[in-house]
Amino acid sequence: MHHSDFPSQWPIPARRVLTGRWCRLEPLDPALHGGALFEAVSGKQSGGLHRYLADPIPASRAEFDAWLIPRASSPDPMFFAVIDGTSGRAEGRQSLMDIVPQHGTAEIGHILWGPRIARSRVSTEAFFLLADYVMTELGYRRWQWRCNANNTPSRRAAERFGFTFEGIFRNHMIVKGESRDTAWYSITDEEWPTIRACFLAWLDPANFRADGSQLISLRDQER
Repeated sequence: MHHSDFPSQWPIPARRVLTGRWCRLEPLDPALHGGALFEAVSGKQSGGLHRYLADPIPASRAEFDAWLIPRASSPDPMFFAVIDGTSGRAEGRQSLMDIVPQHGTAEIGHILWGPRIARSRVSTEAFFLLADYVMTELGYRRWQWRCNANNTPSRRAAERFGFTFEGIFRNHMIVKGESRDTAWYSITDEEWPTIRACFLAWLDPANFRADGSQLISLRDQER
């Protein structure tokens, strides 16, 4: 696109519900989501879930609320609860962040998908709903993913979701007293239609057995 064809600004994302087939994203609300979300993020797997996140493992509901309440009103990062379509419970959270309407760029971050939805069609659709809102509905140019370079599961997820690896920022941050190298990934507006079609094919009910297991993987859809 020639520079003269760019809008002066892309739309600013709204705090709204995004509904899919297997889950929905709801703007984070302490009253609606606090209890279920605390349960999802503070169980016996909480150490692994928080290993690469900046926020600490909540030792109590009061500690969790001290984290939750200010995040619920933040415009950037803009937090969403991930609601399992089957149970109707909040089983994780994620955010839309580093939103730059002047350049049409944004990022998904602060991802914590609880044990009931991790590595499932619910968490995959949770990613897709936010990406599709930003890239398709708002027409953004760049969808970004960053993670600790040592976070192998996150890097594998980025590759599975169709991101292109861009490189490592060395000594990029200090998180929980540790130096962090950051791996950067992106999807551009030119790439998104093809990736979007793969997500839609993967999320189709025809791609799942009765037990919920996949027939064709997302990576194979992309091939």
